[in-house]
Amino acid sequence: MSASSTGFVARGLFSNAYVLLTLTMLSWAGNAVAGRIAVGEVSPLTLTTLRWIGVAILVLLFARRQIAKDWPVLRQHLPFMAALGALGFTVFNALFYMAAQTTVAINLGIIQGSIPVFVMMGAYLVYRTPVSLVQAAGVAITIIGVAIVALHGDIAQLATLEFADGDLLMVGACALYAGYTVALRRRPAVSGLAMFSVLAMAAMVTSLPLMAIEAAMGTLIWPSATGWAVLLYVVLFPSFLAQIFFLRAVDLVGPGRAGLFVNLVPIFAATLGVFVLDEQFQGFHAVALAFVLGGIWLAERRRKV
Repeated sequence: MSASSTGFVARGLFSNAYVLLTLTMLSWAGNAVAGRIAVGEVSPLTLTTLRWIGVAILVLLFARRQIAKDWPVLRQHLPFMAALGALGFTVFNALFYMAAQTTVAINLGIIQGSIPVFVMMGAYLVYRTPVSLVQAAGVAITIIGVAIVALHGDIAQLATLEFADGDLLMVGACALYAGYTVALRRRPAVSGLAMFSVLAMAAMVTSLPLMAIEAAMGTLIWPSATGWAVLLYVVLFPSFLAQIFFLRAVDLVGPGRAGLFVNLVPIFAATLGVFVLDEQFQGFHAVALAFVLGGIWLAERRRKV
């Protein structure tokens, strides 16, 4: 393919929001598979740290001009953005990869799909954003779906409160990421790329102690060949390219329509888990997926009843 034809394809890709959003959600769903593959190949906190070191290098290479342009505004909000980077990037990913140690990619994806509902709950608690009766029902239905996953379809476990540690960690990760998303309403007036770049660098700095903790505890696993392959994937796709694709898609169709595509993450994660990892898609997964997606559909409705 010639350079001119390659450039034409790239321009065409970046003008199609729906292709960009589909690729973004596929990349994010692939992160669940990557987390499972990483088990025993690289320790979770080390993977988190190396991930953000890699992303920070990439943003310095490709976004430094945009960072320099917006730096006067960014500098005034560094403590706030450092907190956002730590919460939404460092802690979320650390819990995500820790959860992947003990639960399957299908569970990770389905629980991750509940983030929009957690965001709506957070927006109500912090900003008193109105919630209709239909939306409240959507919240309840989504929570039931998440509970089905956490209980592995065995309602009897409620009597003993036995939940898989990985599933509970993933629920906590989603709640924290929702807090990060709600806090983004106070983001400074800078470009999305500059904002992401500073958050990524903040994540790199705040993740360094995590790897040190693993080393001190004697649980650090330096990446094997497979671990490096996982790291390369999570740096390039869910962390870097997917962010750029999503920012471009938001520019094309707006945040509301772009946000709806997040619903594809649990579907893609379940599919990848079956075909890539040979995981078993069980009946309770189908029921939970229906509850989560149906609840999100209701929760995202704007009409009051």
